[in-house]
Amino acid sequence: MAKLLLSLHVLAAILTVGPITVAASLFPRYARQAAASHAEGPPSARSLAVAGVLHRICRGYAAVGIAVPVFGLATGAQLGILTDAWLLASMALTALAAALLVLVILPRQEDLLPENGENGEGGGAGEAGEGRAAEAPPSEARTRALATRLAMTTGVFNLLWAVVVVLMIVRPGSTTSA
Repeated sequence: MAKLLLSLHVLAAILTVGPITVAASLFPRYARQAAASHAEGPPSARSLAVAGVLHRICRGYAAVGIAVPVFGLATGAQLGILTDAWLLASMALTALAAALLVLVILPRQEDLLPENGENGEGGGAGEAGEGRAAEAPPSEARTRALATRLAMTTGVFNLLWAVVVVLMIVRPGSTTSA
């Protein structure tokens, strides 16, 4: 049973975290391209479309990505290692990465997408939407700054996952280390 759970855990990590890290890493580039083209005229439809798709990938895979810690906890419980230091550190880093994704990365991506893009189509935006629509779109310089900060945050997110992977492989202090 432990081998099945471990296999599902690793498969879920590869199939969910991988696409999130790639899509989140690419998003700032396309947000900057859309802002640069907007400064010269209408924003690039291609750059806006790609940024929208990358955001939907991040959001969708984040929802499905809950399977990674679920299978991980089940595997740890099955193996009786839930109190091992390397596993506790991995769980803490995973929680931090998830918090970065949900509380910083996804909201900043939404901030960089135009209001009438994926969320505002079809009217009925309500008072909050009308208030935001009245605001001037962010300047190219502001968009570039937001995209740069988002890229740095995404880099930290990716680094956290890299450390988790190393901890999962090396398992320092584990009696089951290879």
